[in-house]
Amino acid sequence: MSKKLRLLVVDDIDINRLIISELFAGKYEVLEASNGKEALDIINDEDSDLAIVLLDMVMPVMDGFGVLKAMNESGKINNIPVILVTSEDDDEMALESYSLGVSDVIHKPFNASIVNQRVMNVIDLYVYKNHLEEKLVEQKDELVKQEGRIKQMNSSLIDTLSATVEFRDLESGKHIQRTRMLIKLILENIRDQYSLTDEQIELISSASALHDVGKIAIPDAVLLKPGRLTPEEYEVMKTHTTRGSEIIERLDMLKDEEYYAYCHDICRHHHERYDGKGYPDGLAGENIPIWAQAAALTDVYDALTSKRVYKDAYTHEQAIDMIMNGECGQFNPRLIEVMQKISPRLKELAEKLSD
Repeated sequence: MSKKLRLLVVDDIDINRLIISELFAGKYEVLEASNGKEALDIINDEDSDLAIVLLDMVMPVMDGFGVLKAMNESGKINNIPVILVTSEDDDEMALESYSLGVSDVIHKPFNASIVNQRVMNVIDLYVYKNHLEEKLVEQKDELVKQEGRIKQMNSSLIDTLSATVEFRDLESGKHIQRTRMLIKLILENIRDQYSLTDEQIELISSASALHDVGKIAIPDAVLLKPGRLTPEEYEVMKTHTTRGSEIIERLDMLKDEEYYAYCHDICRHHHERYDGKGYPDGLAGENIPIWAQAAALTDVYDALTSKRVYKDAYTHEQAIDMIMNGECGQFNPRLIEVMQKISPRLKELAEKLSD
């Protein structure tokens, strides 16, 4: 047997409460209150589980307006519908009542059948509204869960792709890890100048792992050549920037993610230089996204301080001097200033993650 809905009748006149109670007794479990204070005690009782309140306006102790204002303050008016039952034919009172959240106004004397139908309509409307709100909350929670799963999958995808590049390029296994940590360190020290949040810095450092993903498309004869590249081979090697951005563009999983732009920009522009003499697009100055600028600087620093098949590793001090002297191209003066400032921390981090 289904549980009856609860209806609260609030009126200071006994006969009025009796009439309404008799009207709804067969369909609802009727609760009664003789003034606004008694009504609020019932309304605020979590176990009252009210479907609707039929409220008189003129009462001792606390009138109907007091009840409505209290229900607004507590937010109860959003979940419990109120119908004003009054003998007053006052438009101003009715307008004020509606402004306080009253769902309907019924004037005494009333037709029992009409009142019954209007009460049922208001209850059905609120049940539907509350159900819809619950569904929206559920959908929002599900979207948050899906977003978390997507980010987790994207993180795994990035790790897999970056590891593939490392193995194919015969680079050290910690190059990607160092790149992530170094770019994060630099970004944390320019965050105020470029209004970067903690979340953005995390996403950018994650995206930096894919900076060389385009090398997957470079022929072995060029990618794995132990000696200096010919001018023709160098032109082929330079295409890893555009090939990388093309790979990112085809990864539908990243299209709706905030760090899609970071991944794409870093792949394409991590060899651009501040003076416009980089590649592939010859961007200059602040036309180069700051995350791509930071990725470029960390990539050069790590390349200098790492041993490769074609060279020995330079010391931290040598690498800093070479970058400062413009031997590796021109970089943003702000980034150079930051690199000088954090040089001891940079050296410590590089040594900690060394091969």
